[in-house]
Amino acid sequence: MERKTMDFWVGLFMLLGFAALLMLALRVGNFGANRVESTYAVEARFENIGNLKAKAPVKSAGVLVGRVTEIHFDNAKFQAVATLTLDKKYNFPKDSSASILTSGLLGEVYIGLDAGGDEKNLAGGDTIKITQSAVVLEKLIGQFLFSKASDGAEKK
Repeated sequence: MERKTMDFWVGLFMLLGFAALLMLALRVGNFGANRVESTYAVEARFENIGNLKAKAPVKSAGVLVGRVTEIHFDNAKFQAVATLTLDKKYNFPKDSSASILTSGLLGEVYIGLDAGGDEKNLAGGDTIKITQSAVVLEKLIGQFLFSKASDGAEKK
């Protein structure tokens, strides 16, 4: 093979490799997600959001039903407020619950919605009242160590 032909094929192979890495990075970062046209926004308040970020998925039964669009801190109630934008084709009862969950090898943090039993559905501007904060590993380890230390002190 001529030198120029070999250089062309090596260059093409490298270009395809970089394109594949770019696609993988966009997929992991949730930037290549499908866009929805009609949505409605609801809020959920949490004591601790862990590593939840804007653009994180909102899932119900494993199905992507929306995205987290904004996260801010409420100075009056000392809570994190997450604004969720949900696709209008998915209707959830007003007494639905929201939990911050983790999945996958990379530890993707997302909000899981569990449907309630109310006959009225959530509408734009509503607040999800039943929430479960993220499980923070450092807090769990601290509580475990504290309980073990207090057990050891009681036995003496």
